[in-house]
Formats: sequence, C-alpha cells, structure tokens
Amino acid sequence: MQQPSSLPEQNSQIDGTPTLLQTIQQLRDDLWLESSLNQLQSRLYECLLSAANTMSQVITPEAEIFQTVVNELHQALNTGCIGCTHYVVGIAQCQPQEKKGRICYVSRFSTLETRTTEISYKQPTKVEFKLDAAIRLEDLQQMERQKPRIAWPLVDDSRDMMAWLIIATAKPHDHREQIHPLQIQLRSQLITKTIQHFNTALAQLRQIQSWQERCQQLANFNQELERTNQLKNQFLANTSHEIRTPLSSIIGFTHLLLAQGYESERQRHQEYLHIIQSSGKHLLELINDILDLSKIEANQLEVQWEIVEVSTLCRNVLALVKEKAANKGLKLRLEIDNDVTNLVVDPLRLKQMLLNLLFNAIKFTNLGSVGLRVSIKDLYLRFSVWDTGIGISQENQTRLFRPYSQIINPGAGSNEGTGLGLVVTQQLVEIHGGYLELESVIDQGSCFTIILPLKPQGKILEAIKIKAGEDLEISQELKKASNFQSSSSILINTSRVILLVEDDLANSELIRIYLGRLGYRVTCVKNAQEMWTMLPQIEPAVILMDVSLPNTNGLNLVRQLRNNIEYQQIPIVAQTAMTMKGDRETCLAAGVDDYISKPIDLQLLGTIVAKYI
Repeated sequence: MQQPSSLPEQNSQIDGTPTLLQTIQQLRDDLWLESSLNQLQSRLYECLLSAANTMSQVITPEAEIFQTVVNELHQALNTGCIGCTHYVVGIAQCQPQEKKGRICYVSRFSTLETRTTEISYKQPTKVEFKLDAAIRLEDLQQMERQKPRIAWPLVDDSRDMMAWLIIATAKPHDHREQIHPLQIQLRSQLITKTIQHFNTALAQLRQIQSWQERCQQLANFNQELERTNQLKNQFLANTSHEIRTPLSSIIGFTHLLLAQGYESERQRHQEYLHIIQSSGKHLLELINDILDLSKIEANQLEVQWEIVEVSTLCRNVLALVKEKAANKGLKLRLEIDNDVTNLVVDPLRLKQMLLNLLFNAIKFTNLGSVGLRVSIKDLYLRFSVWDTGIGISQENQTRLFRPYSQIINPGAGSNEGTGLGLVVTQQLVEIHGGYLELESVIDQGSCFTIILPLKPQGKILEAIKIKAGEDLEISQELKKASNFQSSSSILINTSRVILLVEDDLANSELIRIYLGRLGYRVTCVKNAQEMWTMLPQIEPAVILMDVSLPNTNGLNLVRQLRNNIEYQQIPIVAQTAMTMKGDRETCLAAGVDDYISKPIDLQLLGTIVAKYI
C-alpha cells in the first residue's frame, strides 16, 4: 500500500533546491562585489595617503587615482563571476572645446596591446582601444547612449577636461557569449559604486591639495616673518651702532667743554664744536636715510615733479662736493653733451641721488679724479658718476644694494656712512621710471649710471597729472581759508617782533638767540593759552607755530587764527618734525604761509622770516 505523505515531502525538497542555490549565488555575488569595492577603496586610500605625505611626486596624484580605478576595475571584472567575457578598461579625456580626445589610461594588467570594440550607430564603427589612441567626442557620446553602455562620464572636477570611463569586451569574433541579466546588473552595480568611490577620492584629493597649498603658504609666510625678524634685529643693531658713534662724540666733547676747570684754547674750542656739528649732521643724515627708505617701502614718498635745467642742477651738485674732493686732492670733472637740456624730475631727489653717488666715489678714491658725465642714448638721459678709485669686486657688487651693507675702504681711517645711501638711490631711480647700472674694475675705478626716461610715461605721467590736480585743490583751499586776495601775494610787515609758539625750551632758546642776532625781537610762549594772552599785547610780524603742542594741535590754532579777522593776515610759519607724505599739504591747507621741518635749519629759517618782514 502506498504512503501518499512521502511524495510531497520529496517534492518540496526538490522544489527548494533552486532557491537555496540562488541564495548561495547571491551571497557569492555580494561578497565578490564587497571584496572588489573594499580592494578599490584600499588602493584609493593609499593614493590619498601618498598625496598627503608627499608634496612633490613624479606622477601626479590625479593620475594615480585614475590609473588605480582602471586597474582595480579591470581585475574585478576579469577575475570575478561575470561570465567568461574578457573586459578591457580605460579612461578617455577630452578638452571641452575639442572634437577629439585620447585614451589616457589603460589597465596595466592587460596583455593585449590593442583592443577593438564595435559601436553600432548608423553604421558599424570600430574604435581602436589602446593607450594614447585618438577617440572622437562623438564616439564617446554614442558609447554613453548605447545599450548596454560602454562609456560612463566621470566628474568634471578639473573644469578644463572631460573624462569617460570605458569598459569594452575583448574576445574572439567566433565566440559569442550571452551575459545573464543578473550578471549585467551585478556589473552595473560594480561600475556605479566604482564611479562613486572615484568621485569621493577625487574630492578628498582636492581638499588635501587645498590644505597643502594653505600649509605651504603658511610655511612661506613664517619664513618671511623669520626673515623680517632677522632684518629687524640687524636693523636695530646697525642703527644703534650708527647712532651711538656720533652721539658719543657729541656727548663727550660737550661734557669736555662744560667741565669745571677746563679752559681750552679758542682753536680747540672751535675744533670741538666742529666735531659736535659734524656728528649732529651725521645723525641727521642717518635719520633722513631711514625715513626715506621707510617712505619708499610704505609707498608714501613725496615726489615733486618739475621741469629741471639739467646743466644748472649738475653744476650746483658738484659745487656741494667740491670741498670734500679738494681735501683729498682729487680733480672734479663735469661733461654734459650739447643736446642735453631739460628733464621732468624731482630736483631734490635727483640731487640726492647724484650726491650719494659722488660722495661714495670720493670716499673710495684716493688718487686721480671723480666725474659726472651726462648724455642721451635711446630716449634716456644717462647720469654717469665715475671715479679712478679702488673698484668693487664681484662679491661686493652682489651685496652692495642691501641695507647697511658697506664696503671697507682700506685706505680710509674710518668707514663712515649709514650703508643706506645706495639702497635709497636705487629705489629713487626706480620711482622715476629708470634703473641703475654699475661697472667696476678692481684698482681701476667704478662707474654708477642713473638712467632716466627723457619723457614721463605710464605711472609717472599719471602721477604728474594727479599731483597737478592736488596742488590746484590745495591752492584753492588755502586761498579760501586765508581769505587772501591773491594766492601769490605776500603781506609785508615792517614790525620786527616775532611770536614763537614752542613748548621745547631748548629749541625755543636756540631760535630766540639766532633770530635775536639777526635783529628781531622774539617773544616765546609755550602753549595756546599763553599765545592768546600775548597776542593783544604785541603786534607780531610773523608767528612761528610748532605743530605739536601740549593739550592741542598747532594746526588747530592756525585755523582759529585764520577765522579771527584780527589775526588772519599775520604770516604763519609751521615748524614740525613731521616729514611723511602729505604733511606739507596738510599744513598749507590749514592756513599756514610756509613750512619748515625739524631739526631747524637756522639759515633757512632766517631767509623765510626775512621774506615776510
């Protein structure tokens, strides 16, 4: 007798076998996919780690990522469970505006040098698949649209290059294999995930490169700060030395003259005072050089453009160095070509440049001559300062234009100077749109040549136009503030009384004594309150106004005087230690008639006062 219950049990076991096999296959596929992606991620991580640890590489990090994706995808497709088809993997790149690109990356594991795949659109087309092979943009776009797809676009991260991932089959034409839909789906998942990992790695690489660039900028900035700090320390050390040397002479000889019981001969007296005066001038020269260099670096140097007669200026400059050259027994020579006439330049700065070069030439010349030669060549005016001195070696020429860098003159008893003269000269030449040349031979002499354009152009021409406009505005403002009928008129006063508003007693006494010897009666006040008290009691011909006063600003007092009808016609001369760009214009705009900077040049002060009395 049959047992009907046993058959269904056997059938259920038979029916359940395919389900179990499918589950096993699914697990196998999932494990393969996960393993392939993990392998890819591991390789991409190594690329990013290498990029993060190495600033400079033989192969760019981007190329490493591209090649890694191609290699790993090739390995996964050809060692996995997606049929028996042999795949070739590559990446093609194309410029956005170009119609053709090239295959830039092909798997390194491929054994076939050339791959050919067929693209069916309109008519069969064959594309050669090998490294550096040309490929049309039209073909790539058709591969992307074809089913099943052959090409996948990658992220256009570089902004100047488009890229496609290409996966093609390479197999004998007589063997055709139908890929199961599940295998197509599995391959699609692998490609999609691979592209995602590629895009993520590329974005992370960009972030790493951004950090590296920022780190490099910070490193460069730190190096610049360190260099600046070293220059600051060098600057302070050199400046301290340069200041202390003349100060020692000033303090020492002053102490000697003031010492009780010391009575020197009048000749000695004059010698000590000459040393004190010379040391003071050296200090002033140092301060002026430092200020000029600071103004140039801060782009605040004031340039007064004028049309200058070159021959007259050169003769005046040589007159200033004549005595120094004569003391060393040197001949001074001046050569000016006949076609040299006028030049648009700042005459004060041109004199400063020429004097720096001439004093250096005299300093390093013990026998022979020093000269200035002016000529025209190729629309440039050339000022050549030459000498027959000791010359400059190539080593010294390389450091000649560094701040505080001085060349030792073995024939000189001392090496006076700040080491800033040539630096300032070179900067001034460049501000004038020119450049400085040097030729020198050891034991034969040197020649520094200032080369300036004959006609102003570019930034210089623009600066001249701007300066002309500023001068016009200042003139109009000064006229309005002072209520002068004519901006060029000078009110002459026969009174010889001068009101000096100065809080520094030493400067006040110096000016009072000097102007007193010139026949003026000087009344000194220390602040605004004393000035207003004294004004009604005297009728000053000129007011000398210190800009920096206790509890007030001298320019504010000038404005108050100009607004007072009783005092607005009195000439006012501002005296100030301010020498930065715009200071003179600020004083004139406040209503002063003239301007003199500290330390006061007493002869210049006497000339200015005489102009108004």
